[in-house]
Amino acid sequence: MRWGGVTRSITKMQSILEFGEQREGYGVRVLNERAVRASAGILFLFAIISFMNAWLTGNFQPTRVFVVAFLIDFTIRIFVNPRFAPSLIVGQWIVRRQQPEWVGAPQKRFAWAIGFALALTMLYLVVINNVVGPVNLIVCSTCLALLFFEASFGICLGCKVYNLFHRDRAELCPGAACEVEPAPGRRIGAAQFAIVALFAVAVGAAGARIAESGTPAAKGVPAADAERCKVPDFAKALGHEEKWKLHNNCK
Repeated sequence: MRWGGVTRSITKMQSILEFGEQREGYGVRVLNERAVRASAGILFLFAIISFMNAWLTGNFQPTRVFVVAFLIDFTIRIFVNPRFAPSLIVGQWIVRRQQPEWVGAPQKRFAWAIGFALALTMLYLVVINNVVGPVNLIVCSTCLALLFFEASFGICLGCKVYNLFHRDRAELCPGAACEVEPAPGRRIGAAQFAIVALFAVAVGAAGARIAESGTPAAKGVPAADAERCKVPDFAKALGHEEKWKLHNNCK
């Protein structure tokens, strides 16, 4: 009985520390891609908010908090079990009514290890040493790009790097990208690329025309708007006076 209890405890502990699920019909452990993309979207939202706050106001406190939260989340994903990572729990709840899309877990673990390394780097630079400089920008931009591609397009950039270091190529990629070549009808033709190029030119021309015509802020604020353009106390306290004037067409 005693040894039976120990065995059950070991088995339970092993199930807790598993990475991915072993499901019938799949040769490798798998994860629900819909929950993974949802969690990437959640993390990207908070990452871009903290990043832009630091960029626009010079306040790195939200970034430091996010880095710690991101590191905790990825530590749980990699070293404990993805099922217990907070962002994945929320992501799984959000997509609970959607049909799961099972993708290979090994390449996801490798990709998340890249995210974990980026988080450790940011912890050392931003949280511990309060470093501000181009290295932070590069690391943050890389992290944002990885999250954005995962959440928006279902493209795991880290999973593509996985194939460079492993003899056994990734299996069960999102959208069956590892197993299926795009059908001819789904390829983008020259005419479609031309449409995108013309659209970009038109938007650029419109932007240049608007810049030439000037804005109410550039032409000055009428005396009647003096009260409207009075900078509120909260903007002054944040050192945000000039940006507040810019956002409210005041000069």
